Amino acid sequence: MKYNYVGETGLLVSELCLGTMTFGGQNAGMWDNIGKLQQQEVNELIKVATEAGINFIDTANVYSYGQSEQLLGQALKDLSIPRDQVVIATKVLGRMDEYPNSTGLSRYHIFNSVEASLKRLQMDYIDILYVHGVDPKTSVEQIVRTLNDIVNTGKVRYIAICNWPAWMVAEAQTIAKYNGLHRFIGLQYYYSAVSRDIEHELVPMAAHHQLAIFPWSPLAGGFLSGKYTREQSAAGSRRENFDFPPINKEKGYDLVDVLGNIATAHNATIAQIALAWVRQQNGITSTIIGAKTVRQLADNLRSIEIQLSSEDLTKIDAVSPLSMLYPGWMVNRQSSYRN
Repeated sequence: MKYNYVGETGLLVSELCLGTMTFGGQNAGMWDNIGKLQQQEVNELIKVATEAGINFIDTANVYSYGQSEQLLGQALKDLSIPRDQVVIATKVLGRMDEYPNSTGLSRYHIFNSVEASLKRLQMDYIDILYVHGVDPKTSVEQIVRTLNDIVNTGKVRYIAICNWPAWMVAEAQTIAKYNGLHRFIGLQYYYSAVSRDIEHELVPMAAHHQLAIFPWSPLAGGFLSGKYTREQSAAGSRRENFDFPPINKEKGYDLVDVLGNIATAHNATIAQIALAWVRQQNGITSTIIGAKTVRQLADNLRSIEIQLSSEDLTKIDAVSPLSMLYPGWMVNRQSSYRN
């Protein structure tokens, strides 16, 4: 396992991060469709992942409404994994109960959510706290100042962002920089060979602000797992009941065909090739992988052994083109005088 630095922090995380969205799911609405793993199964996955060298584990308070955090925290206890040998990330934003202030990124909710997450995780501190999305009713400055204060309590060590537009991330970093506040260290965004939207604005913005990128759903909700082709789809798979994240499936089927040919040449699976592609893209620090079984996890772990050639990458680019959006194409055209 290779370890990469997170931006300018000096913190090292494994190039694969174990996602825990499949933990829990019992009587938890939409989470029933994603995973229903209970304690023994969770313990087995954590054991395999950490023994393979993964030191980075990602969860969220809303995953199965707290069950994921509870199961993760107990697994680390059951397996006697030292707290200082793992980097634990969780999130804040989503609604956890029916009360009016139990959602969003208000100071009230952030502080309450951190306390609740720590109890479920059975921990004294969270390594990385993500804001899980946009709160249109709380100003960016208020959010940044609150997160600065929660870091100063010692209950959170670093802060990061999920699912914000690039302009909002840049605004937050600027507010923090010129007010001497703690800045965000990384971005967790959806990124796969079939959905490359973050390359337009977020990837160059991350490079400018020295932000790590942690892609979620690198297999596009299982679509790039090898189970889906034009001719067949996996019965009982997650996408049958939870078709997310949205993708262009016609484009996706063309991509799966190409990934299949590359996989054959590498004696690998389509999923392994899809994960290797994400890992080799610019700015990627750690790719978040999830699994329902030890077998799935072991298959995903083998992706780090694959190094795609420039020819492989060109073949994938040919079927997953990223059309330049305005003003990007105009910037390229007009800035050519500086070449």
